Amino acid sequence: MAIKIDDQHRIFTLHTQNSTYQMKADAQNVLLHTYYGEKTDDSDKALLFYQADRGFSGNPYEIGKRDRTYSMDSLLQEYSCFGTGDYRITSLRVQNNDGSQAAELRYTGYRVQKGKYAIPGLPAVYANEGEAKTLVIRLADPYSCMEVELYYGILDEMDVITRAVKITNQGTKDIILKKAASMNLDWEYGDFEWLSFYGRHSMEMNFQREGIHHGIQAIGSVRGTSSHQYNPFIILCEKGADEIMGSCYGFSFVYSGEFLIEAERDQIDRTRLICGIHPDNFSWTLHGGDTLWLPEVIMTHSGSGLGKVSRNIHKVIREHICRGEWKDKQRPVLINNWEATYFNFTGEKLIAIAKEAKKLGIELFVMDDGWFGKREDDSSGLGDWFPNEKKLGCTLKELAECIVAEGIQFGIWLEPEGISEDSDLYRRHPDWVVGIPGRKPCLSRGQWILDFSRKDVQDYIIERISELLGGIPVTYVKWDCNRAICDKFSRVLDSGRQGEFSHRYVLGLYRVLEELTEKFPGILFEGCGGGGGRFDAGLLYYIPQIWGSDTTDAIERLSIQYGASFGYPVSVMGTHVSTVPNHQTGRVTPLSTRGCMAMAGTFGYELDISKLTQEEKAEIREQISTFKKHYTLIQHGDYYRISSPLEGTCTVWEIADPSGVETLVSAVYHHVQANPVPVRVKVQGLKDEANYQLFLNENFKEKYPGKRLPYGFASGEVISGASLRQFGFVVPEAVNGFQAWQIYIKECSHSCE
Repeated sequence: MAIKIDDQHRIFTLHTQNSTYQMKADAQNVLLHTYYGEKTDDSDKALLFYQADRGFSGNPYEIGKRDRTYSMDSLLQEYSCFGTGDYRITSLRVQNNDGSQAAELRYTGYRVQKGKYAIPGLPAVYANEGEAKTLVIRLADPYSCMEVELYYGILDEMDVITRAVKITNQGTKDIILKKAASMNLDWEYGDFEWLSFYGRHSMEMNFQREGIHHGIQAIGSVRGTSSHQYNPFIILCEKGADEIMGSCYGFSFVYSGEFLIEAERDQIDRTRLICGIHPDNFSWTLHGGDTLWLPEVIMTHSGSGLGKVSRNIHKVIREHICRGEWKDKQRPVLINNWEATYFNFTGEKLIAIAKEAKKLGIELFVMDDGWFGKREDDSSGLGDWFPNEKKLGCTLKELAECIVAEGIQFGIWLEPEGISEDSDLYRRHPDWVVGIPGRKPCLSRGQWILDFSRKDVQDYIIERISELLGGIPVTYVKWDCNRAICDKFSRVLDSGRQGEFSHRYVLGLYRVLEELTEKFPGILFEGCGGGGGRFDAGLLYYIPQIWGSDTTDAIERLSIQYGASFGYPVSVMGTHVSTVPNHQTGRVTPLSTRGCMAMAGTFGYELDISKLTQEEKAEIREQISTFKKHYTLIQHGDYYRISSPLEGTCTVWEIADPSGVETLVSAVYHHVQANPVPVRVKVQGLKDEANYQLFLNENFKEKYPGKRLPYGFASGEVISGASLRQFGFVVPEAVNGFQAWQIYIKECSHSCE
């Protein structure tokens, strides 16, 4: 049973296949957190608490005279409040009608619902009724008539528990929320580290691991989006945990806006983690009867290391976040014209690229920026979503039909949230721009942002984009957003409610995406935020893949995609093969290496095909054939990080079929040495008792001329799954700088003898 409730002792136990989460409402009606970790029985973990009188840690009035050990400053709580004796980071901070900032939440009841809860206007994990259950626990502040409902969704077979919060003003006096987090989690003991992912434009998802020390540590964004700088996903683990060993917890915030994830190790070595909307730009007024839902957090625990946490998160995103026709449908291999032409193109040039791409087996041509309005560079035209027929030499419909007639699908780039000062839309509606009246605005990339918190702006974008897409044979849309948001102010919000702007913007964006994706279910949408500036589980609810970074350099992408792999599956990572020297770094890498890297994602090309040699074109045909051959394995298999791009000489990853019948091992040398140390791969995810054969993928065989291949490659020897796990194999040496290899391993009926 996923949910077990002991009504006598008011203990709530949530079980997944391999984990247990437990809470207890105590005699003071405080909801205590008692346990989260490896699956256990249903005993009362609250008995494990150690309480003592902590100097300068206050006690609730009703028991303070008789028990100085009971303090909100040291109790493990399920949802903590500011202002009433808890001096740690807290989940909820309110301003009451009298100006005070205090809340005391006490347990008032619970209910169990069949299936998984949904959140109005916000993305959330979904599941069939038989796949999930929901526990709702009610808390209330007796002084302010504020009710807080804590939602727990249990997907037991996924080892996933989700959390969300609904706050309601049951009284008549206004309550202002100053901070309202979606999750509070306390640990009584443990020496933890956390993994977070930082970066910048064109260099996102850098991996960092550090100990949880005394004091407060935090990552977050106040940029209007989840941001290039920090990703709203973290892992907290015990010290020494690695890919296959150790207790680890993963947390993914299902939200595309400003966020804050905080960790604090307190005075008695207890650890608290809080995740939610960033409070710096947030306040929300609840009039009497008003309700606010907060975004969801996905949680998972594994006692088997970091890799299992990642695979749990991958699976729930693939199967219970991504939706629609393209969730499981095979996505086309595409070519994007951006790095081939930038703004300098004509309709004839685009058609020529599409024709040549079709010959190589590419299935989708994507027209990037520069096709609309007065758009010869990035300083004008944004917002005018009307084709520049003079530049194209025809109507957009004629161009799209001509490309489709060549036997290749047509896609288009859009940036609906952006607007240029030099645009017809701005001249008609300057009031639609995000900006503070009387202050000169901050420009970024020569553009501003439309106020998506306004319904009239949302309605216009839905109507204009619907008219555009409805008039052409389009099967793909790249939805970009090329700047962060500042000067946060909406002309339709009262002065006292400007703190609601950032969250209302995200809600508006979600409404636009929901309506457009429902209206055009056959279109494959890809998200982009100047690359990975809005790469989060919230966006994936509407858009099943996201462009990982504006960096297309294969070696830089190794670390970007390595970091992303901790919290996101391969199937959502937009990846392309680009030209050399690379346009961002100037690095020259083999075409086979660029292809190997791009196959760890949705796979496509971004280069001028007309400049390729016949040998390169033949290799591209082979790459596409290889990708299609292994498509299901790559997109839906279990992902294993074998070695890191941050150390050693070779980055190795593996994608294994969940049943253990096959796996694909990819290896890229990021640092070539003379007289190198062998790179050994211990293969995971296979069956010990089965036998397997190893094969170099066809487009890599000729890269090893005149050298003897290691055991299992050339002679066709059969290797057991146990041997592959225990001893593995050695990756072929690098013949040149940045050498890549792909080794396909398949179960066979032959004997090892």
